[in-house]
Formats: sequence, C-alpha cells, structure tokens
Amino acid sequence: MLGKGAPRCHSGDVNLPADEPRSPLDIPDYRRFWLARFLSVFATTGMVVVLGYQLYDVARSQYGMSIGMAAFQLGVLGLAQFLPVLLLTPVAGLVADRFDRRLVAGLANGVDMLVALVLAAATMAGHLNLPLLFALGALHGTARVFIGPAMASIAPNIVPVRLMPRAIAINSMAWQAGSVGGPAIAGLLFAQVPALPYAISGLLLGIATLLVLRIRPLPPPAENKRAHPLSQIVGGLSFVWHDRFLFGCVTLDLFAVLLGGATALLPVYARDILMIGGHHVGANGLGIMRAAPGAGAVIVAVLLARKPIESGVGAKMLIAVAIYGGATIGFGLSRDYLLSLLMLASLGAADMVSVFIRNTLVQLHTPDAVRGRVSAISGLAISASNELGEMQSGVAAALLGATGAVVFGGVGAIIITVAWAVWFPELRLVRTFADKTLHQKEAT
Repeated sequence: MLGKGAPRCHSGDVNLPADEPRSPLDIPDYRRFWLARFLSVFATTGMVVVLGYQLYDVARSQYGMSIGMAAFQLGVLGLAQFLPVLLLTPVAGLVADRFDRRLVAGLANGVDMLVALVLAAATMAGHLNLPLLFALGALHGTARVFIGPAMASIAPNIVPVRLMPRAIAINSMAWQAGSVGGPAIAGLLFAQVPALPYAISGLLLGIATLLVLRIRPLPPPAENKRAHPLSQIVGGLSFVWHDRFLFGCVTLDLFAVLLGGATALLPVYARDILMIGGHHVGANGLGIMRAAPGAGAVIVAVLLARKPIESGVGAKMLIAVAIYGGATIGFGLSRDYLLSLLMLASLGAADMVSVFIRNTLVQLHTPDAVRGRVSAISGLAISASNELGEMQSGVAAALLGATGAVVFGGVGAIIITVAWAVWFPELRLVRTFADKTLHQKEAT
C-alpha cells in the first residue's frame, strides 16, 4: 500500500521516478509469476479436458453406459474434484497465510505434475478405468485447492497497489491464454497420441514449479505466526461473512456460474450432438470448443490490460454476469458448430469482465494478513461453481437432456444476477476501485 510520502500515480505515470515500474511486467518476480501461472493453466486445462473425454468414452465403450448415464459420470468427476476443495479450503487458506506462499504453490504444483505423469503412464499401458480416473481427478482437486490461495496472494506482495488493476488483467491473460492453448493443443495431441498431452502437462508443471520457487522469499506476516490456527480459520470465515461486499462478490460467482456452466457437457455436444461435414466433431472439436471461452476472454483481457475499467465497476460486473447467462442459453439451443463457438467465446468474454472487476475489488479490499484465507474462500466459490456446476449439469442432463440442462442453467444465471443486484446494493453501487482501496486502509 502506498504510504503518505510515496509518489502518486498521475496520467500516464509521467510523474513517477525513473526507477519505479510503469507496468507489472517491469518487475522480474512478476514475470516469473506470470509465466508460471500461464504454464500451469495451459497444462492443467488441457489435462482436465482430455480426462473428461476419456472418462466419458470409457463409460460409453468399456462400461456400456447410455449417453445420459455417461454424462452423469462427468458430474461425478466434477464432484470428485470438488470434495477436496470443500474439505481442505480452510486449511489451504491458513497454510497460505502462515507459510511462504511461493513454497506452498511450488509443492502443490509438484503434486499436480505427478497426476499428469500417472495419467500418461496409465494411458500408454491401456489401464484406464473409472475408479482410477475419479481418484486422479480428486488428487488434482487437492493440488489445486492449495495452489489457488497461494498464487492469488503472491501478486499483491510483489506488485505496487497502483499497478494491481493492470496486474490482475495481465494475470487473467495468463489464465485465459492457457485456457485457450491448453485444451486446443491437448485435443489435437490426444487424437494422435493419447498419452502425449499428459506427458507435456507434466513437463510444463515441472517448469512452473521451478519458476515459482525462483520468486524472492515471501515470509508471512508476523502476527499470523503467533495466532492459533483454529482462531485464524474462524477469523478468515468471519471476515468474509461480516463484510457484505466481499460476501456478495463471492456468492454471485458461486451461484451464477454454478447454474450457468455449459462446459461440463461439452464432451456430450462434441461426441453426440454437434456435427460438421456429416460427422460429430469429436475430440478435435472438443478441444476447440473448450478453448473458445478462453479465446473470447483473452481478447477482453488484452483490452483491459491496456485500459482497465475505471468507472461504474459494480454495475458493469452485474451486466457481464447477465450476458454470460444469455450466451449460455444461446449455446444450449445452437446446433450450428460455428454459432456454438461464437456463443462460447461470448460467454468467456463476459465472464472475463466479471472476473476482472471482482478480483480487483476483492484484492484491494482485503488486508494482507487475511489474504490467503479470503483467497481460499473465493477459490472455494470458484471451484464450487465449476466442479459442483459439473455435477449439477450432469444430473440436469440425465433429467432434462443436454440441451435442457444448459438452457436451464443460463436462465438461472440471469435470475441470480437480478436477485443479487437487489439483495446486495453494495455491488451495484460501487463506482471505482479506489472506493474499496480506502476500506482496505482502514482494515489494516
């Protein structure tokens, strides 16, 4: 946080001293952080897409399940990845606040690397089965729950407050670029050599681990070492629960994306619904479909990195979530492959706006001493909206069919947005990021 005597940021940063960074990318530790984040996301998103396709294919071919029952297995996979997040989130947040965050992130990345290598070996040996895939999905979920709060808490420790909105936009570029390239390339590689995307994911996760460990040491705040662990866990939960702004941000993402997530059913659309040239789009089409939301998000992230949103941030966040729901409905109803890609890119672009605003407000609003625990709770909401959203989509697909499940979710996301605009006026009325920065100064 800038002190009273710190230089102020003016238009174009022209009044900053020559040695002050103009961009987060001017900071070597941030460049390591960004590259590690990109490689990790590239590796894991590609790995998870292939894992979902393999699980659905194994359920259909080896176990003889119907489309509906095989789709339900995708929901079970989402649940298997979410349960570690649900159970370990308080511990992960505590660990991120009590230990060097780069060491926590590095160790968790190493566990994810082992998951990728085991999947590569099992695929090469032809020993895939549903219990193994569920178990490795759960171990992946365990690794991600520790990576999330540790990585989210590193950037505010290495980037000045005045550069945080731009840093979060660039962070999102790493996430979305990885989300675009990872699934698309993994799908193409899987079609040629099924084990290859897993092997590459393992290599990239190893590099990401080394990059994180090269960031300068980040000792935790002294008060976090003195406090009792249980009181810290309770304190983190209480901080979010009693702060209506934070609580509204976290729960908006939880419920809107929980209902609006169409990505869980992409394997169904790729294998059995969408066609091109008289054939179902298959694994290659799945990779491109999975990358489409990230492609839309990358375009928006580049624009936000150049010119971050500065006014009306709360209202724009809510509008973006509503557009996300509308694009989800459009994807669910589409039977044209190119139109489906456009709808997926649109929902990714809208989600990027919402994520950028929400993450910036949460990071600037949260004191460093509780940042790991708040990030863990926020990560729980994101994971719940993704993994539990997959479970919800699988169950809904079994009851309503894939199209009915996706449309139902999109409508639900719009309803949630309207309800939160009424129930949490703090979200709708916040105008600038500076409004919440002032609250952080008071909290510290």
